[in-house]
Amino acid sequence: MTNVKILVVNSGSSSLKFSVHGMVGSFRNPELWERDMLLSGKITGMGGEARCVLTGGQGLCRTFNRHVSDISAAIEWMCEILQDPQQPYAYWKDLEAVGHRVVHGGEAFTQAVCIDDKVLDQIEQLNDLAPLHNPFCVAGIRTLQKALGETVPMVAVFDTAFHDTLPEHARTYALPLEFAKKRGIRRYGFHGIAHASLAEGYARLTGQPLQQSRLITLQLGHGCSMSAIAQGQSVETSMGFTPLEGLVMGTRSGDVDPAVVCHLMKHHAMNVAEIEQLLNEQSGLLGVSGRSSDMQVLLKAANEEHDQRAQFAIEIFCYRLQQYLGAYLAVLHGADAIVFGGGIGEHSPEIRAKVCADMEWCGLQLDFRLNDQAINLKPGNAAKISCEESLLAAYVVATDEETLIAQETLRCLEQSKTS
Repeated sequence: MTNVKILVVNSGSSSLKFSVHGMVGSFRNPELWERDMLLSGKITGMGGEARCVLTGGQGLCRTFNRHVSDISAAIEWMCEILQDPQQPYAYWKDLEAVGHRVVHGGEAFTQAVCIDDKVLDQIEQLNDLAPLHNPFCVAGIRTLQKALGETVPMVAVFDTAFHDTLPEHARTYALPLEFAKKRGIRRYGFHGIAHASLAEGYARLTGQPLQQSRLITLQLGHGCSMSAIAQGQSVETSMGFTPLEGLVMGTRSGDVDPAVVCHLMKHHAMNVAEIEQLLNEQSGLLGVSGRSSDMQVLLKAANEEHDQRAQFAIEIFCYRLQQYLGAYLAVLHGADAIVFGGGIGEHSPEIRAKVCADMEWCGLQLDFRLNDQAINLKPGNAAKISCEESLLAAYVVATDEETLIAQETLRCLEQSKTS
């Protein structure tokens, strides 16, 4: 048996999530490792007065404030926190590996990989395909490399890797084949770590092996995506070449006729950068509501203030979800369950109810009492929210990306030792 401490890092444009895991087990079976979340931290508000919230064992909950200019400054702050010898969370000297969530792995990375200069350069070359994610991840990795030196190995775990099982007909756009292949234009899919976590959470709760299951997973947060999973493998997903395709999101438009881009360039003198900003940062719930990208803010505005634009944004959001849900039932030829996760999926019974409304035609019947009770689940935990007689079951799973990243980090390190 081996006991190691893994630091998991998720670097974003406006926030930094990190956690320290105590992992006990055998390298031969990383998925069976006993895991103890020693510390969880989140830094928000980067670019100004930032806030760091730490939670951990024995009731630890502490909050710090500091001006943080960017992701590099946030990583440096995290390092200071982990090195404080006066605190119970001073795990810095005990860290034996770091696992980084990387959103886009392109065609080069279909599984977790140990990070070296070549790998980091390849990840950086994908920045344009995930402009809200990859650049900040690269910056975070470089800053942490300087702080830790070369003694602590680092592993990149890719959101796109889970969707490498997409069949050719699902990953291919109807563009000239040679043209698209030469330029690497195809559907990659994202949120793969989260979708894998939702599927595993379902399997743990039900005891139903993934190899015998057909699932539709809904990862609904600031970014949103759905996945159709058959026998534990992704066979369809809503995001495509970039994380912009698919569902309505906090600030992202989701599906838009490509001719809209041409129209804006030809008739409204918008350049590429302006259109990218429009579609990625000014659209979605924020753009439609004109108020906020936060679903809880919009629900409150719609219910208490009767804000019609907020209500309209919610309607569009839920309509697109039902649209994809129907399509994925067709892709899978029926399903055993739908599984909600992510900030909205886990904490908004009202949105779950709207998505499941009028779905009796496919056998889905929500238990409203169970649905209202399924909030504030601990990471990895799950709850059933459908009626016993429902032919299509519905569940909520608290997404636990961190554990999967820690497991993949261990697996990758073991493979590198034996290769």
